[in-house]
Amino acid sequence: VQIIALNLFAMQPKVTPVDYVRPQIDTHKSRWFFFSSASRPFGMVSLSPDTWTEGSWNSGYLYNSKEIRCFSHVHCWQLAGVPVMPTTGEVKGHKGMDAYKSTYSHETEIVKPGYHKVELDTYQIRVELTSTSRVGMHRYTYPAGEKANVLFDVGALLAHGKTEKAAIHRISSKEIGGYSVLAPTSRRKKPVTVYFVARFNQNMTAFGGWEKEGKEKKLVHKNSIEGADIGGYASFGKLKKQTLLMKVGISYVSEEQARINLEKELAHWNFDRVKEDAFAEWNRELGKITVEGGSEEEKIKFYTDLWHSLLGRHTFSDFNGKYIDNTGEEPVVRQVPLDNGTPTRNTYNSDAFWGSEFNLNILWSIAYPKVMSEFVSTLVDYYTNGGMIARGPSGGNYTYVMVGDQATPLIAAAYNKGIRDFDIESAYQGCLKNSEPGGIRDYVGYKTNPGNFMQQYVDKGFVPEPTTKSPHAEGCAMTLYFAYEDWCMAQFAKGLEKEDVYRKYLQRSFNYRYVYDKQSGWMRPRTTDGSWMRNFSPIGKGFNMPGFVESNAAIFTYYVPHNIKDLIYLIGGNEAFVTKLNQQFELASQDNFISKHGEHAHNWIDYENQPSLHMAHLFSDAGAPWLTQYWVRRIKKEVFGDITPFGGYNGDEDQGQMGALGVLMAIGLFDVQGGASTTPQYEITSPIFDKITIQLDNRYYPGKEVVIETVNNSPKSVYIQRVSWNGVEHSSFQLAHEELVKGGHLVIELGDTPNKSWGVN
Repeated sequence: VQIIALNLFAMQPKVTPVDYVRPQIDTHKSRWFFFSSASRPFGMVSLSPDTWTEGSWNSGYLYNSKEIRCFSHVHCWQLAGVPVMPTTGEVKGHKGMDAYKSTYSHETEIVKPGYHKVELDTYQIRVELTSTSRVGMHRYTYPAGEKANVLFDVGALLAHGKTEKAAIHRISSKEIGGYSVLAPTSRRKKPVTVYFVARFNQNMTAFGGWEKEGKEKKLVHKNSIEGADIGGYASFGKLKKQTLLMKVGISYVSEEQARINLEKELAHWNFDRVKEDAFAEWNRELGKITVEGGSEEEKIKFYTDLWHSLLGRHTFSDFNGKYIDNTGEEPVVRQVPLDNGTPTRNTYNSDAFWGSEFNLNILWSIAYPKVMSEFVSTLVDYYTNGGMIARGPSGGNYTYVMVGDQATPLIAAAYNKGIRDFDIESAYQGCLKNSEPGGIRDYVGYKTNPGNFMQQYVDKGFVPEPTTKSPHAEGCAMTLYFAYEDWCMAQFAKGLEKEDVYRKYLQRSFNYRYVYDKQSGWMRPRTTDGSWMRNFSPIGKGFNMPGFVESNAAIFTYYVPHNIKDLIYLIGGNEAFVTKLNQQFELASQDNFISKHGEHAHNWIDYENQPSLHMAHLFSDAGAPWLTQYWVRRIKKEVFGDITPFGGYNGDEDQGQMGALGVLMAIGLFDVQGGASTTPQYEITSPIFDKITIQLDNRYYPGKEVVIETVNNSPKSVYIQRVSWNGVEHSSFQLAHEELVKGGHLVIELGDTPNKSWGVN
């Protein structure tokens, strides 16, 4: 009996990181780019069902929706494309998605990284989806005796806006191709074309589509259709083999490039092999950080968080390294560097890195330095191609989303952590340009014409409140962002041994002092003549207070990440600082430490949005690391602990940022300065797991792995009692990046009462 029991135990399948990921967490109010199931890490294809297809917010896969409208291949920052839908019987594509949508049930649904299975109840079709990086693969199992169709609604409105023009044409009995021209949006100012080639494993019995005649759309039976509001279909009659396979390659360059992507990445028809390959790739990437101990719920949230940090920003270059540069008058095909004919890297589409100094910059630089390097190169390519390092590029062009210059903190962090396989000279020159008038900082809130914000900042030391407002043009916040970005520029220059440039920007990095009002104790907007803005209070109502981007003075007062010690001095010293900040956390706890999305002015702390994501970690700098330990643990559990479809990210997961923050809180490492210092330091907090193992990339770092082990870990034991690093007692709350990447063993002993003597020196 004992031998049988042991054999049964040995036969139990090993639980992998993929098994812990729950993509449906917090999908009840999804953003278009929030959810993509059948995709690879940073894949060009982000294939998943769409229950709603209009709008950037509350679109894509919404958990409470009862109907699927299509399965589209692109869920990306300001990009969408190639919606398809299998149906039976009469072709209803010309009648729109309301006519051909299908009910479905979560009871028959399986959702995992790289795979999605769902039953279309209206048609009794089983749909299975998987992908490579640039090719979506579909497996449809149709009911016997029914006419099988696949609709391509390539001219439909999808997500961010209308489709200007589309085309679809029959290439052979098993292949079709086409494109969709995505109309400009308020953020992406130029059209972008998504090309596709779809290939089937069975012969079509009919091909056709629909086009507009007057105000109505009519079915047409011809081999090529082009224009506005058009679409196409492939029919297969009553299938002898009820399972139909389809491969869809996409590209932003050309139809021929889409075909190259398809043929190079997916030459075979083995769906299960692609699915297993997807699982293997996700396990390989997610497995770079492994955790032991903790609850099942904590493991589920951890690996889902890590999945998000490797999901939301998408490959934009093709298999052979070609990509579209849309920064000029006309689109230009560019080529990433090759090594013996193979691209050395990808280039990416990406939302802004607004706030990523508190999450992605830290996490990627520890466990995924190659990813960080490729994103740096992508942003720097825009300097080479278009004259400025980008902030939130989409479709090969600038979007000018948000405010400031988030590229410089990312680049400085990469360089000063030893990630240097990018064009350093172009990066340096581009960062210099962005740090002066006429650079990216002057482009605010999606405006394509620069303002004079930087000139005022240089002349006055601060940005006064503009007399005419555009989105995010808030002077006090800009002053604080520019000061931090100046410090990052100084650190980049220092790392390059450019002493004069270092000193110039270091001096400018103190400009936050111009907007600190000692009398009120808060950062406060100034007007053009230098006087304080009247009718001021630390919190308010609505989207933001005047002067602050999606936030208020109570939060932005602490946005001096590069010089918290000086901020503590301004506020009155350690005791005054700790008392003030702790009171804000106590007040914010009544609202679960968040504001409702779009109402960011009203709370004292707001872990729903980027500006306050570092605040729980600030007590350590003021000599009270036990309060950092306490509040980080509470925030991790109460704000980010939900693993249901109705919570966990609080509605604003900006392409992996909240996920990456959750990972850092779980493993007990952070860096308020965002890693940009020439001597980066990680701040130690109390991990939620018994053991964490981080693999180090030997292309960048000398060590093999970092093991973080806790002693006496429990939900109540949140306070650090003592720490050792490689067997030597470690009394500081900081650990140097240089030491960490050599590899080693960090042991953290925890208890249920604060040890107020650890970490205060």
